[in-house]
Amino acid sequence: MDIVIIANFCGRLDGESNSRFLELASMLCRDHQVEVITTDFLHGPKQHTEKPSADYPFPITLLHESGYPKNVCLKRFASHHEFGKNVGSYLARRKKPDVIYAAVPSLTAPLAAAKYCRRNGVRFVIDVQDLWPEAFSLVFPVPGIGPLLFAPFRSMADRIYSAADGICAVSRTYADRALSVNRKCREGTVVYLGTRLAEFDAMRQAAPGLEKADGEVWMGYVGTLGHSYDLTGTLDAMALLRRQGRGENLRFLVMGDGPLRAKFEAHAKELDLPVTFTGMLPYSQMVPQLCACDFAVNPIMHGAAQSIINKVGDYAAAGLPVLNTQECPEYRDLVTGYEMGINCENGDVAQMAEAMARLTEDASLRTRLGAGNRRLAEERFDRAATYRLLSAEILKKAD
Repeated sequence: MDIVIIANFCGRLDGESNSRFLELASMLCRDHQVEVITTDFLHGPKQHTEKPSADYPFPITLLHESGYPKNVCLKRFASHHEFGKNVGSYLARRKKPDVIYAAVPSLTAPLAAAKYCRRNGVRFVIDVQDLWPEAFSLVFPVPGIGPLLFAPFRSMADRIYSAADGICAVSRTYADRALSVNRKCREGTVVYLGTRLAEFDAMRQAAPGLEKADGEVWMGYVGTLGHSYDLTGTLDAMALLRRQGRGENLRFLVMGDGPLRAKFEAHAKELDLPVTFTGMLPYSQMVPQLCACDFAVNPIMHGAAQSIINKVGDYAAAGLPVLNTQECPEYRDLVTGYEMGINCENGDVAQMAEAMARLTEDASLRTRLGAGNRRLAEERFDRAATYRLLSAEILKKAD
């Protein structure tokens, strides 16, 4: 079978990426012809590349887009429009595949793929990673005219969702959104982002780059330092804890980078908190550093990320208890059901501080909750098992 995977965001293409789509392509290419179509603009470092810096067992086609200086700017929309146009042109001159599997978002590329598939009788499967334009309201809150302003994007998303012959998603919430306008699919395939546990466990054996001082307890965060993540609230909770005379041995490790890094660093300095910002680490270095932590924090801003995001899969694989403020009912239910952490009300600094205190002071609690999170990883986040469901949806014959 000839399979095309289209995804804007595949990481740095350096062999270190934990990309869902590169992983899936690696699995499928053992028995099928697979091509990955992605952009020549690397979203993380905000730079272009002429070719992948690592060898992959399948071809990767890089199509041009102009790029953008920040995650949130008008140039990003123009750049995505350019990429979508180039996807459409490339598909028109490529040999017709048997199936196209497209990541959503962005919107322009999967919309171009949807149109191509409709014209040429090709099976079209989508994988919903985030909800656009719903997520825009967090970054661009426009009271009153917001729905009107984002209406064109909603229309694009609905056209993509309704065109799909198969729907995959990273959460039940996202799958249900796509199904709400689709008349072809009876159900969606929900597969969490996850990681390959055997490889994760091999990486954790390496020595972390930072060593823990005697008596220290580490709280870890992995991911983007951007508008969706309430690191300011996390720092405020840590400061409150110290004013209460507790948590004096608590250090916060922030592993990642993003547009608000300078703001978060300045806030930590202003509060005189023991916080280490490592910057973005290669995955093989991030894993042992994360595993050296004692618990993790998942501080999602109000209204953001109603899905099971990448970082929580890494936290589960590491077997760390989670201090969680994410409002996503699906994830909060996992925290409760697997007894793997403490759910806090979003924006409640005092409640966060109390949860930090409990996790800092009670080693036996950390052990019990960490075991629950590792069990979640083994049952729901191991790509070696869960990604077979994605493969099955891709390879499914048309009804």
